[in-house]
Amino acid sequence: MTRIKRGVMANKRRKKVLKKAKGFLNARSKKYKAAKEALMKAGTYAYRDRKAKKRTMRALWQVRLNAGVREYGLSYSRFIHALKLSKIELDRKVLSQIATDNPQVFKNIVDKVKTAIK
Repeated sequence: MTRIKRGVMANKRRKKVLKKAKGFLNARSKKYKAAKEALMKAGTYAYRDRKAKKRTMRALWQVRLNAGVREYGLSYSRFIHALKLSKIELDRKVLSQIATDNPQVFKNIVDKVKTAIK
């Protein structure tokens, strides 16, 4: 039976970890054990913050919509309720983009929604 040297794969694995940890501070980018721990923690934060990003973006869209709708004498909650009543199925992301990029189109939407309230 021939002898098998195991160093190649181990070195490859360590290099891969150190490459991913490039840019980390101090030992976290130079030493394998510290880099591995740092990557595990970074992965946990990344997973958590992908979820948190969705929440913060929705909050941002709500703030933008509220600011845009206040100009026309409505509140955010009344506007969303009126959207549902008038069966306009645009989500908050699209509405906030319209409010910032195309104020005239947004005004048309608000006017249409106002008629649903009355």
